[in-house]
Amino acid sequence: QVQLVESGGGLVQAGGSLRLSCAASGRSFNINNINVMGWYRQAPGKERELVATITKGGTTNYVDSVKGRFNIFRDNAKATVDLQMNSLKPEDTAVYYCNVVVKLLREYVYWGQGTQVTVSS
Repeated sequence: QVQLVESGGGLVQAGGSLRLSCAASGRSFNINNINVMGWYRQAPGKERELVATITKGGTTNYVDSVKGRFNIFRDNAKATVDLQMNSLKPEDTAVYYCNVVVKLLREYVYWGQGTQVTVSS
C-alpha cells in the first residue's frame, strides 16, 4: 500500500505562481517500483483531467493548456513529485490530485487526497 501526501495548494491571483508537492510512502514499499508520477485536476462540474506526468526516466507529458507555464519535477530517491505552476489563470482553478503508478507484476494506481488551487481574476 502506498500513501501520497500532497501540499502546496492555496489561493493566488491570476499571473501568480504556486508549487505543489507530493510525497509517496508506505510499509514494504520499494520506491524503485514507482513507474509514472503525475498530477491531475478536477474543476467543479468537469471530469478529472491529466495535467502533467513524468516517467522514471524523466520523460514529461503536459496537457496543452499548461504547456510553457507548468513544470513537473521528480526526485526518484525521495519518491516525490512537484508541480511548479506559473502564470496561473482562473481556469486553472481546480482540485489537484497527485497520481503514482507502481509497477510490479501488474500496475497499481494510487491517488492523493487532493489539494485545492484557486486562482482569482
